Amino acid sequence: MSIFQSRLFRAGSSVLAAVALTTLGSVNIVKAGGHGDHVYGPYPITLKGYSGDKTNSVSYSGQVGRQLLHNSLKKAVSSGASLDVLNGYFNGSDSPLPLLDPVSSDSFKVDVTDINTVSKTNLSGKAYKGVIAGWPGNMTGKEMLQSMIEMAAETGGYDADHGYDYTQLISKFTMGGVFYHQACDNYLDEKMNADNKPNNKPYKDGAYYTGKEHSWDEAFGYWGAAAHGASMTPKQNYDIAKKKNMRDADANGDGVVNLKSEMNYAHAYYASGFDKGGKTEYYNTITQAFIDGRQAIADANGEALTDAQRAEIKGHARVICSNWETVIAEAVFKYAGSVYSNIEAVKETMGGNLWTVNGSAAKMEHDAAVKKYAKYWGELAGFSLSLHTSGLNLGEVGVKMDRLVGMGPVMPDGTQVNGMDAGNYTVATGKSMDSFAVHMLKLQKLMVDEFGVVAMNNDKLSGISNLTEILGSSTGAEND
Repeated sequence: MSIFQSRLFRAGSSVLAAVALTTLGSVNIVKAGGHGDHVYGPYPITLKGYSGDKTNSVSYSGQVGRQLLHNSLKKAVSSGASLDVLNGYFNGSDSPLPLLDPVSSDSFKVDVTDINTVSKTNLSGKAYKGVIAGWPGNMTGKEMLQSMIEMAAETGGYDADHGYDYTQLISKFTMGGVFYHQACDNYLDEKMNADNKPNNKPYKDGAYYTGKEHSWDEAFGYWGAAAHGASMTPKQNYDIAKKKNMRDADANGDGVVNLKSEMNYAHAYYASGFDKGGKTEYYNTITQAFIDGRQAIADANGEALTDAQRAEIKGHARVICSNWETVIAEAVFKYAGSVYSNIEAVKETMGGNLWTVNGSAAKMEHDAAVKKYAKYWGELAGFSLSLHTSGLNLGEVGVKMDRLVGMGPVMPDGTQVNGMDAGNYTVATGKSMDSFAVHMLKLQKLMVDEFGVVAMNNDKLSGISNLTEILGSSTGAEND
């Protein structure tokens, strides 16, 4: 059971008790007119008094625009782009914004080249505004991303002194601190309340969809699944996200991949990757719950939702967010394993000496190993910090997680970032990479014990015979 599920059960939700534990096995729905059992939309216009020519009430182009901004921001950081370019993808721009990923190829053609033709939007305005205690500087999520972007521009995307891979840090926290946060702490939470964006009124003046219809659609756009994704296997969905399967992506057969409805992004992509192992069905469970909830809203036919209808819809929202949280926890588990392995890889380039690497060839090998280690730590940190942004306080579990991950990786010289002063990182000294490796094992165990991960990719726990002896107590302060 995930943190999200356990907290909601303690709150006594009878609806959640009936439907939330569906991590394994997708939900069945009643087939609705106009779309298949496992396809998100089209859904009819139900808004009372609408007299326009629209026939499909589904709309989440703003969220797809942000998916494309995220993809392009990641690509721009990795290429060492200037601060102006990076800020354009983070803050939006009135000028054309070239789509950097995905771009058309002979084997995978897409229908967008300028992100602003999908939606003129931004990432910064939707970033988490709470404080992220696990990152230096006591900054909000939005401030943290802006600071990382500025540091990325200064360093070319990689800070070798502190072990920061800004491509991964920015990307993984954007996925959580914008997409997961907005869906589960806003659209599927506050906007599902009776007096917030009611179903018998338009979402905004001039809209052709109701308040609840559009709120649900926007959350679906943040999830990042193709509209027909629940009708496919994990491998099909994974290969679509990797731009390796245009045949299955092109659902309408028009010869291009429609990036609004036929592409997989962000956490939906990661879910398909975990599901490929055969132990989980995160992608289909979450996507099907979105389909179920949207059908329930459409069935209300533009009337205000009854308490029973809202309870049903909120139940689907809990399925979505509890499983979404577990997808992120699975990523934390996976990359903790990668960090663990790469600590050993870094040490192997040092000839047993943790302080000196001699010779140009040896130095190049060592630097490459450290850069790879930083990459995996960046992914780990971005995902773990994301778990704080759903609107649910992780409490002691969150403190343990932050201390195990640390504010930076332990570097070969024994330093580790522990804070920020006047805009500069401060470091602790005398740290041990071996001890940090044990932290990664403790972190994997925490994801199993507290978040109920099942896929457990890159498991480093099962192969250690004296695990209890190595782990010892995990209740202490790990990286104060």
